[in-house]
Amino acid sequence: MRITIICVGKIKEKFYRDAIAEYEKRLSKYCKLEIIEVADEKTPDKASPMEEEHIKEKEAQRILSKIKEDAYVCTLEIAGKKFSSESFADWMEQSGIRGISSIYFVIGGSLGLHSSVLKRSNQSLSFSDMTFPHQLMRVILCEQIYRAFRIINKEPYHK
Repeated sequence: MRITIICVGKIKEKFYRDAIAEYEKRLSKYCKLEIIEVADEKTPDKASPMEEEHIKEKEAQRILSKIKEDAYVCTLEIAGKKFSSESFADWMEQSGIRGISSIYFVIGGSLGLHSSVLKRSNQSLSFSDMTFPHQLMRVILCEQIYRAFRIINKEPYHK
């Protein structure tokens, strides 16, 4: 399976980069993983709702330009579907059985995702009702994808 993670912004902290690199290495046994970073827009303090919408729209254009027309897209959203690790693994396995060989996961910037990206999504996914920094969310997503492949392959994993 091919997994592409499209995210807004760069990872600045070394500890996040190290964690992501570790999961990239571990995942190489199970899938082809590609992480695509698109530039984020600077959000001014006390930005108006219209300014925030404009920022999300600019980021959305960058995101959508990286998604292939026939791609299966899963957006990370607070309002998305919540899975246990086991049900997420089952969803990924069933996706493969249904002929989906490539999944694009999309992580938005600090303001979230523009409606145009949400409309393009085939599946929305939520890890929590809480908000996480997008850098940490990238680590969490990589870990859960790795855990899913371990579960699919009936290999031990920490419960």
